[in-house]
Amino acid sequence: MSQLEVLAVASELYPLVKTGGLADVAGALPKALKPLGVRMRTLVPGYPAVLAGLQKAKTVKALGEVFGGPARLLSGVADGLEIFALDAPHLYDRPGGPYGGPDGKDFADNARRFAALGRVAASIGQGLVPRWRPQVVHAHDWQAGLTAAYLTYDGGPRPGVVFTIHNLAFQGQFDPRLLGDLGLPPQSFTPDGVEYYGDIGFLKAGVRLADRVTTVSPTYAAEICTPERGMGMDGLLHGRADRLSGILNGIDVETWNPAADPLIAAPYDAARLDARAANKAALQKRLGLTPEPDAPLFGVVSRLSWQKGLDLLLGALPLPMAEGAQLAVLGSGEPAVEQGFRDAAAAWPGRVACVFAYDEPLAHQIQAGADVLAVPSRFEPCGLTQLCALRYAAVPLVARVGGLADTVIDATPMSLASGAATGVQFAPVETPMLESAIRRTLELYRAPQTWRRLQLNGMATDVSWAQSARRYAQLYAGLLIEREA
Repeated sequence: MSQLEVLAVASELYPLVKTGGLADVAGALPKALKPLGVRMRTLVPGYPAVLAGLQKAKTVKALGEVFGGPARLLSGVADGLEIFALDAPHLYDRPGGPYGGPDGKDFADNARRFAALGRVAASIGQGLVPRWRPQVVHAHDWQAGLTAAYLTYDGGPRPGVVFTIHNLAFQGQFDPRLLGDLGLPPQSFTPDGVEYYGDIGFLKAGVRLADRVTTVSPTYAAEICTPERGMGMDGLLHGRADRLSGILNGIDVETWNPAADPLIAAPYDAARLDARAANKAALQKRLGLTPEPDAPLFGVVSRLSWQKGLDLLLGALPLPMAEGAQLAVLGSGEPAVEQGFRDAAAAWPGRVACVFAYDEPLAHQIQAGADVLAVPSRFEPCGLTQLCALRYAAVPLVARVGGLADTVIDATPMSLASGAATGVQFAPVETPMLESAIRRTLELYRAPQTWRRLQLNGMATDVSWAQSARRYAQLYAGLLIEREA
């Protein structure tokens, strides 16, 4: 079987630039596909961090003016990944993150910044790169959504297009007066094109115009076709249900490996689970928590937002605190949620500790040291933190939504009796049900043999990309067969 050539298009790519799970997926999937005969090269914006981390960089093509300034396409490698970087200083060379400045506000020109990404991706799909042309273009989230639009309205032969929704809550809607500035023809501004409730819809364009649409878990794929979870796009998604599939994310099991993780205090595996206690002690020391080895330690590694249900956790916090539990929180997000956790740390010194930042080493240390990893999300397309928790024997306590429902087996009497349980689920996503789940979790924690079985079951769960990569490879191959028919 000949090698299948795929161009991925993403606004983040681990380890070069990351704000969330999209970067992890974009960084891990190419490696998982390689043994399956799929060569994936990834186009990312040329942020300063990307250009600084790009090795063996060379100019592939001078692009002239791209949406207001000169640009060029670079190629290089980083962490074993083959990368194209769109070097456009007027769009990407600025302080702040990928989407906004140090003040926390979105960049005013994000429409142009990410239209440029889609425009160049489409050009690569049409043969821009000498001696390389992808058979499939795989665009991720709203930032790459216009890729499918440019390929559609340019006319002529095009590669197959796959579009992945990582989070339907972020849709990329912009002023319709930008249509001409973004190089989109007037006929594209219709319900069958890029028009979305009177705006230009980047994510809508990807959903409507790609050949295949995927999202990151089977349950989320079903949820977003309903009015309750579809966020205004349920009609379109329901209408494309025959082109929509849910493929679970995985994690990079080499990066997330407690037996060989250089970021944690003590390595361990299923045969040396007792060595995990040293990581709990190290985490308590680092965060200033009371050094109590038997205190149930809950961890949170998350954006601090309404979506993640962390206001519900704040409301339920008196319950575990009264039971002698501890809480370690890592993340940043909505000011009100952050303040709530600051107040909790002040109310329970030595029992609640918070770090409001992005800190990759501390994320590993919480996974290795916490007894419980709490993910009470109101909706969750897939979630990666609970997959890491399974791998690291931190028992996940999760809401029964999206990918959380697909990846954690609730500790019911039946699943405990059959030896299948890996964590605790709750629904509906409300404070009383979360409190009930916390009570169940504490009861399980106080039954050491049962708790150890939960931990070992989690560690035995396949959270790698192996199965999902095969599904993506099959999707690409099936798309090509269909287009050639």
